[in-house]
Amino acid sequence: MGHQGSRSERRISSVFIGIVAIMVVTGWAVWTGYSTSTGLAVFLAVTSAWIVSLCLHEYAHARTALHSGDLSVGSKGYLTLNPLKYTHWLLSIVLPVVFVILGGLGLPGGAVYIEHGRIQGRWKHSLISAAGPLANVAFAVVCTAPFWLDALDGVPMPFRFALAFLAFLQVSAAILNFLPVPGLDGYGVIEPWLSYRVRREVEPLAPYGLIGIFVLLWIPGVNAVFFDVVQGVLSGLGVSELDRWCGLDLYRFWQESDGVCAVQD
Repeated sequence: MGHQGSRSERRISSVFIGIVAIMVVTGWAVWTGYSTSTGLAVFLAVTSAWIVSLCLHEYAHARTALHSGDLSVGSKGYLTLNPLKYTHWLLSIVLPVVFVILGGLGLPGGAVYIEHGRIQGRWKHSLISAAGPLANVAFAVVCTAPFWLDALDGVPMPFRFALAFLAFLQVSAAILNFLPVPGLDGYGVIEPWLSYRVRREVEPLAPYGLIGIFVLLWIPGVNAVFFDVVQGVLSGLGVSELDRWCGLDLYRFWQESDGVCAVQD
C-alpha cells in the first residue's frame, strides 16, 4: 500500500504532459512553418517551454530534498511536475510567465516548501537550493547545443531564433537565482553556512528579495551590466546577440517588427 502511494506521488501529472504536448506541437509548427503566424507559434512554443523549465526547476528542488531526507515533498505533489501543486504557484509559474511576456526576461519564481528540519547537514541544504537554478543551466545547455556544436545547418531560422531566446531566459533565470539575495536560491546556498544571528537578521528580508532585484534592474547602469553578463554567457555558448534579439522580436508577435529579422523569417 505504501509502495503504491509512493508511486502515485511520483507519477507525472497530466497537466505537465499537456504543457509538454503544447511545446512539442508548437515547436514542430515553428520548425515546419506550418502555422499561418510564425510569431504566434514561437510565442506558444517558447512560453510552454519556459513553463516546462519552471516545473523542472521546482522538481529539482523537491527531488534533491527527497533524497536528502524530506519525504514530505511526495505527499505535497511536488514530484508530479504539476505546476498547480506548488506552494507559490503564482510566484513559481504565473509571475515568471508574465515577466517574460512583458519584459522578455527570465525572472526566477518562488520555491517549493521544503521542511528543512527533516534534513541534516549543511551541504544537503545548499545542494537543495542550488538544484533549481542548475536545472535552468542544464536547460540552457540543451537549448544552445546546436549553436556550440556548430550544428545549425538545416535548422529553420525561426526555430533557431526561438531556441536563442529560450536560452536567454534560462541563462538570465539561472544568474538571477544564483545571486546571494534573501529569498533567492543563491542565498539558500550560503545560508546554512552563516551564523544563527545573521540568519535571524536577514530572514525578514526574504519576501522582498525578488522585488529588490526587479527594482534594481530598472536602473539603466545595473540593467546594462546584467544584460552584458547574460549575453557574455550566451556568446560563450555560440548564441549571438542578433539570434537572441530576433527571437524576442518573433516572440512579441503582437508588436510591429523593426524589420531587422523579417528577411530571415
